[in-house]
Amino acid sequence: MWALYSWFRPLCVALFNSSIPWKYRWRLALLQPISLLTYSIGSFPYIFSRPFYVEYLPIFPKRSVRALVFKTPGTGKGRRLRPLHIEIHGGAFIGGLPESNARFDERVAVETGAVVVSLTYRYAPEHPFPAGIDDIDATIAWIIKNAESRWGADSTLMTIGGFSAGGNLALAATQQPELQAPSPTSLKASVTFYASIDLRIPPWEKPKPARFPKTDPLAFLLPLFDSYPGPVRASHAGDPRMSPVIARGETLPPRMLMAIPAIDILVGEQQELAERLNAEQPGRVEVYVEPEGFHGYLEVPDAAVKKEVKDRAFDRAIKFLINTHGRHGWAW
Repeated sequence: MWALYSWFRPLCVALFNSSIPWKYRWRLALLQPISLLTYSIGSFPYIFSRPFYVEYLPIFPKRSVRALVFKTPGTGKGRRLRPLHIEIHGGAFIGGLPESNARFDERVAVETGAVVVSLTYRYAPEHPFPAGIDDIDATIAWIIKNAESRWGADSTLMTIGGFSAGGNLALAATQQPELQAPSPTSLKASVTFYASIDLRIPPWEKPKPARFPKTDPLAFLLPLFDSYPGPVRASHAGDPRMSPVIARGETLPPRMLMAIPAIDILVGEQQELAERLNAEQPGRVEVYVEPEGFHGYLEVPDAAVKKEVKDRAFDRAIKFLINTHGRHGWAW
């Protein structure tokens, strides 16, 4: 029932949720075939063989949080417990599945030895800000308490990452005191891919890079893509949980990797954050720009974007995480 509803959620909300404004409902109906296509691309490779197992984490009294857990057999060196990496999928805050990032998450587990827990959260327009980040914060708080007993993972050697909207939630989660130094469970690093980190600006007002297509076939969906921050933007314009680009430097991870595709309206806000933090502390943020990349390019089939192009970003991220673990006494 969960799978059936999640795959057809846009249509169900459009048809049966009368509390959602009409400007979102008709767009959700048109989004349905796109969702089926993207979910199929992300899920079908794992129908018969999975590098992960699914858990429903008992975070809330009346609902659980679906998570994919990646853990590779083997023995590490230097620490009793394995590193822990939290992953958060994208989907414009209105959908998505953690399976879409399974290729990268599997590599993290296999090549670094970390336990990877890939999370989901509630979606807009039914659940605008702060529902998504509230779910992530509560889930991470639960994971910190249960990581050792449940997965043999070390919450004191924890990193975080995310794709697109997941990158926003990953950096927004760092605003919680238990994820900041000097807390023992402070995040040691973050890895984000085409993160949407400035929600003060609606998507149709973001500056377009030189090679951005003149015509966007999905432009009619932009109001829907804005349904997470849009309804509360005016009252939360200064909230770093919504727009991590304005977060104070000391609240963010001490090491950060930002993988940025050049053909994306989100280039400027990511570079702005990286430049500010590196000006305060040189070398803190490592930036990788893929000249041929566009938003979401890491999640499309290899027939559309060559595997070696995607691996350039993934290789950089794996090396970054291995380096981070080594600084804290873990080798795989």
